[in-house]
Amino acid sequence: MQENLLYEFSIEPKKNIINVRREYEAPLKLLWEAWTSEDLLDRWWGPKPWNAETKSMDFREGGQWLYAMVGPDGERHWAKAKFSHIEPQLSFSYRGYFCDDQGVTTPELPQNDWHISFHENNTITTIKVTLLFSNTEALEQTMGMGFKEGFTAGLNQLESLLENLKK
Repeated sequence: MQENLLYEFSIEPKKNIINVRREYEAPLKLLWEAWTSEDLLDRWWGPKPWNAETKSMDFREGGQWLYAMVGPDGERHWAKAKFSHIEPQLSFSYRGYFCDDQGVTTPELPQNDWHISFHENNTITTIKVTLLFSNTEALEQTMGMGFKEGFTAGLNQLESLLENLKK
């Protein structure tokens, strides 16, 4: 990551919220595509040596993204995102779930609401990601599963992908 670009990760424990802000030297249109296109998501979502593998993607309000995080030995952990609100190239929201390969929710694992917003200023696009959890236990469970490290690694991979796409 370039030294002068912003990266913030914070937790508001009393509100059960995680906030992430990250700047990229890339056009908003390209960053939006990287967050909403299954082909591009599969190239950066998740920490190496893990990678995302999309089973289905229907990016529209009421649609969903069903994907697996695939480990180096082929193990799969399934998740889905159910999109609730989309404002093209401004923001989108979804409910995140752990599930099986058919999209059936795993109730004992935490769920959360994601809101991702985009803002372009000259050559810099800022994303703001807010995750809201229903309770402290779900937030703590997510953090205990390595969310900060994994999400940070994915955002760094996104930066590399954007650099390659700009060429």
